Amino acid sequence: MAQKIKVLIAKPGLDGHDVGAKVVVRAMMEAGFEAVYSGLRRTPEDIVKLAQEENVDVIGLSILSGSHMPLCGKMRELLIKAGLEDKLWVVGGNIPEPDRLPLGNLGFRGVFPTEARLHEIVDFIRENA
Repeated sequence: MAQKIKVLIAKPGLDGHDVGAKVVVRAMMEAGFEAVYSGLRRTPEDIVKLAQEENVDVIGLSILSGSHMPLCGKMRELLIKAGLEDKLWVVGGNIPEPDRLPLGNLGFRGVFPTEARLHEIVDFIRENA
């Protein structure tokens, strides 16, 4: 039997809205992935440590606070330093169109705005992880 794709869904920063993140975690599980949820208000350092400890294939950030650019920049720095650049990095949340390409340039191959459908996220991970 093939190994399941293991996905970490994390909530960096002070954003206290996690219903969407929990819905995404549930969708990952229903798609047959192994899903780990970080809980609220995690530091980028916490998220990198959890990704290493859990040996995940995908690191997904859920950010609704509007601080996606600085948080993703910091995450990129820490993920590379930790040797996790070979993992699939994705981000979702309140992300305006002009920020999507810059996030991709940071290494976040999947960028999902709030209007993204769950099947789009699942399909992207299945095809790229």
